[in-house]
Amino acid sequence: MGTTHGPRSDTRARIVAIALELFSEHGYERTSLREIADRLGVTKAALYYHFKTKEDIVQGIVAATAAPIDELIAWGREQTWTPEVRDELIRRFAAGMSERAPLLRFFQENQPALRDLPAGREFRESMIALVRLVHGPEATFEDRLRAAMSLFTINSALFLLHQDKGPGTGRYVSEVPVEEATREEAVEAAQHVALEICRLIGRPAPTD
Repeated sequence: MGTTHGPRSDTRARIVAIALELFSEHGYERTSLREIADRLGVTKAALYYHFKTKEDIVQGIVAATAAPIDELIAWGREQTWTPEVRDELIRRFAAGMSERAPLLRFFQENQPALRDLPAGREFRESMIALVRLVHGPEATFEDRLRAAMSLFTINSALFLLHQDKGPGTGRYVSEVPVEEATREEAVEAAQHVALEICRLIGRPAPTD
């Protein structure tokens, strides 16, 4: 069976990966196309063949991040909401994002720059759509908040994992020892906490 991947698509993927490294290191606004080309070892003209602007590269990053989310949204819209469907949405989101930690970190660390870019708006819209699928119909604001927090738990776990592994972060915060985790442990813990949160959806609020 043939494949649609070729030299051009492989080069585009490499450009996106290198740009992602630089954006994470220096920030989106402080990274130039020249720096991306230099890190790749190509001319600026060669880079232009694939991406005309940094915004075009961000669109490629969003596409790589959003692909599993869009597939999950499509699956969720075909289902009738039940607690089991809600939990499966969380599990699938965790699985899809576990290998995309650098992409999530990029969004976390460059939110101000991405706020007004079309790519940034598209990603936010996808996340809002997923939140709505998790909380289901007739949700209270508390339930909507629980749905959002359950999904953001996955991102938070990957953020903490990066802080633990990153250079210069140290192993202690305010002299409190920090237990490091592998990516698998972090994702498993995040999924467990996310499910704990979202299973509160639909429960009556406690009365005084």
